[in-house]
Amino acid sequence: MKRRLIVFSLWFLTVIMAGSTSYFVVSHDLRAQKGPVLKFGDPMPLNLYVELGRVVNPAVVNISTMQRVRGHMPMGPHMQNDPFWEFFDQFMGPEDTARQPVQALGTGFIIEEDGLIVTNAHVVADAQEVQVQLVGDKKLYEAQLVGKDERADIALIKIKASHKLPIVYLGTSNSVEVGEWVAAFGNPFGHTNSMSKGIISAKGRDLQELNAYPFLQTDANINPGNSGGPLVNTRGEVIGVNTAIDARAQGIGFAIPIDAVKNLLPQLKTSGHVIHGFLGVGLADIDARGAAQLGLKTDEGALIVSVSQGSPAEKAGFVVYDFVVKFNGRDITSGHDLMNAVLDAPVGKSIPVEVIRKGGKINLTVTLQEKEGRQQRQARAGPERGGQVAPHGLGFKVARLNHNLALEFHVAYISQEPPVVTSVEPKGPASKAGLHPGDVILDVNQKPVSDVKDVFQKLTDHGNTLRVSRGDGTTLIFIEK
Repeated sequence: MKRRLIVFSLWFLTVIMAGSTSYFVVSHDLRAQKGPVLKFGDPMPLNLYVELGRVVNPAVVNISTMQRVRGHMPMGPHMQNDPFWEFFDQFMGPEDTARQPVQALGTGFIIEEDGLIVTNAHVVADAQEVQVQLVGDKKLYEAQLVGKDERADIALIKIKASHKLPIVYLGTSNSVEVGEWVAAFGNPFGHTNSMSKGIISAKGRDLQELNAYPFLQTDANINPGNSGGPLVNTRGEVIGVNTAIDARAQGIGFAIPIDAVKNLLPQLKTSGHVIHGFLGVGLADIDARGAAQLGLKTDEGALIVSVSQGSPAEKAGFVVYDFVVKFNGRDITSGHDLMNAVLDAPVGKSIPVEVIRKGGKINLTVTLQEKEGRQQRQARAGPERGGQVAPHGLGFKVARLNHNLALEFHVAYISQEPPVVTSVEPKGPASKAGLHPGDVILDVNQKPVSDVKDVFQKLTDHGNTLRVSRGDGTTLIFIEK
């Protein structure tokens, strides 16, 4: 990653809004209310942040997850193939040890009285179980994932409570000004119910490697533990979701603008994911020298370097070396520009595209398909995996490795067709031990196995030791019932 940015992962917590005060008009019911607007130049009340804490904290929740992480990673989240954690690989090298389940913490804030909670997608990503603790309540509520969008790093989870819950008011980030006072809520390093104050130090920080939406930047202290927590203004309104820090400096934190989040909420609630467009091309950026060699008068655009067979791009007539300069009325200056324009564009509707081809401008029309997310791909692939259920209630299935499974799990196919784990039951003994789909079983309880029958014969109804091949390495899995 070009910038050393760390995101607050699953050992984070967050805090939010509800309460009453002389400065904030908040009724005794649980609905969030806006407080009075401070006039420009008016002195801030001496107890302003005291009252902010009273308004916000009751709606903040602690999120506890069980996740698998790589062996030496010091933090709690899943990190493989995650741009948030590429920073660590620069110092530690690629990780090939087993991903073991660990307890991790995060934060969220309640936006609906029935228990709907906003947090970061990376806080709950790949979690085997998610539990939520309310402020002043020792009970742990089991949370269900409602939906998430990894591109925006936003997730919705929901808990069932016997009473209406305090909520926060979602403000607007469009009118936020640099220099405006803000407060960040969360549980930095596990210190629950913490808040820090600062200002908006910049707007529109475009960090494409972390998020599709430009961040709000703040000098309010944001630390691991704040991920998924609210950034609020002096009226107690959420204007952003705390997400990242710059590891090179103090006082540089980033939050996802709340207006971007609000635009995603309807789709996350109804379908569990955000519909993004799919074009089906490979992209490259060029500099002035490359533009000259290609006979282009500008280097601002996106160069098509491949077109997938059967894709919307192929059907629309795109060819290699087309230089896209406008998409759906939006000027394109880079490959990132085009990627975001495609992801934001409506699916199933005709979209105008302007390209430069062999020195001349050509107008194309493309109809995008929906881009599949990882969950959709897994759901589509899942039923095809098959496999037999392991005995003794260990909670996993095994099948002989074949070409299709090898492609799906990125496993080298060999003619002996060894036994491979095809699915793992959430919260089961195998899942808690760290076994996961794609693991090729080499031996069970120190005895070599060559097929599914061997595996099942050597499994016992008490402790089991499995030696499995995973990626480029081999690891041991200890399953206890």
